[in-house]
Amino acid sequence: MEYLNIKVLDEDGNEKPLSDFVLGKWTVLYFYPKDNTPGCTTEAKEFTELIEEFEKLGFQVIGVSCDSPKSHRKFKEKHGLKIRLISDPNAELHKGLGAWGKKKRYGREYEGAIRSTFILSPKGEILWKKIKVKAKGHAKEVLEEAKRLISLENQI
Repeated sequence: MEYLNIKVLDEDGNEKPLSDFVLGKWTVLYFYPKDNTPGCTTEAKEFTELIEEFEKLGFQVIGVSCDSPKSHRKFKEKHGLKIRLISDPNAELHKGLGAWGKKKRYGREYEGAIRSTFILSPKGEILWKKIKVKAKGHAKEVLEEAKRLISLENQI
């Protein structure tokens, strides 16, 4: 679980290892390409609309992109987002979890963020992941998976 040691920036620009954000809490960690783009805005708003349901289950939702903390603050303010956003400026966390790779747009191939989501246990273990997700409707799918994992946890 070396990914827990990767340093990211919080919304104030403070550098911390991922473990500071996720240990001790159920976490939805979702990766998206860019603040204020249509798909990323849709996804962030859908997670925001469902945040109370996630919190009732004991989950926090954290969005990750390579954008700066300042960009994240503006994105949150502009759209009234209620989720935490962290910055991975060098894409180390993206690469460490497989949320980075070759993409194609307008016939051009380039490296970039791959829209992906991970559910982490309070110990930081990845219990569920989905790579190359579609933005619209994804938050609801993640909520259903979170409910399933919590019910499994409660059966143990």
